[in-house]
Amino acid sequence: MRFVYDALLGNHLRGMRHIESPDRVLAVAEGLRDAGLFDDVAPGRLALDSEISRVHPPSYIAMLQREAAATSTHAYLSTGDVFIDAESPHVARYAAGCALVALEYTLTEGKPSFALVRPPGHHAEPARGMGFCLYNNVAIAARAARAHGFERVLIVDFDYHHGNGTQAIAGDGVSYVSSHAFPAYPGTGGIDDQRHLQDAVSLNLPLQARGVASEGFVAAWDLLVRDVCARVRPHVLLVSAGFDYVAGDPVGDLGIDASVAASLARALHAAAATYCDGRLVYVLEGGYHVPSIIESIGLIARATDTPSPRESGAQLSALGDMEHAALARIGATLDCY
Repeated sequence: MRFVYDALLGNHLRGMRHIESPDRVLAVAEGLRDAGLFDDVAPGRLALDSEISRVHPPSYIAMLQREAAATSTHAYLSTGDVFIDAESPHVARYAAGCALVALEYTLTEGKPSFALVRPPGHHAEPARGMGFCLYNNVAIAARAARAHGFERVLIVDFDYHHGNGTQAIAGDGVSYVSSHAFPAYPGTGGIDDQRHLQDAVSLNLPLQARGVASEGFVAAWDLLVRDVCARVRPHVLLVSAGFDYVAGDPVGDLGIDASVAASLARALHAAAATYCDGRLVYVLEGGYHVPSIIESIGLIARATDTPSPRESGAQLSALGDMEHAALARIGATLDCY
């Protein structure tokens, strides 16, 4: 698997005690290297204003730069719950550029890629940074794919938290499907939040915040990937890969075993092969326990390189009533698409 990464991603909030720390990419990269999985690595680049502004208005880009320049150490961005320092706009622009480089590789080669980046992005709304997120990396990549002429893009998001920012940009050929703890932060993506949009859908599977069975989580994503792809028939598949759902994560924790990442990857790889000519891009979102991130991404890398994806055999009976009700609403929404 091709990784896109650079150590400069550690410059955001360097030296500050914060859960969204540089180790989320620096130590993860080293762990993947030690496992022999980090040989195919490309540098990113800075995303251009023209690329970022497909998602974020110029006024927001300028505000982020202005507020960071006025910060001597670190401070909250005025739009929400995200810290910034003087390096933050540069690093956030580079993170978005890494997602774009990963996309460009995948569009050219037809092979999966993984943008190992921080700060994460899926909470960043067009004019509002929040939830550790400044620029919405996966949304910027989705809009770039559309600009490249790919009519239908699907974003899959299995982070512990709902990607409110990504949902905000869905439509006009970009579909979104998310599983997430509910009513955990940011409190969006409830059971009735299923939408038909312009040439797209936005679908939400809220999960009990107290946790779900690993088997049920895998079974739900087997079903979602199969049914959503069959309806949307995406040309490009993007993944908001957040690993804070894993048991023991200090921010999330749905009680799910890290091993499920292999099953998720097999389902996504099969869908990309069927509908997208292999165009599959992962972008790191949450996940705050470094060993779990290393294990999960390692499993994805190995599973993606497996020639013959297989069915997981997981059963939906492992899910609870709320999850079954949400899946029924998702199915009804897809039936009308």
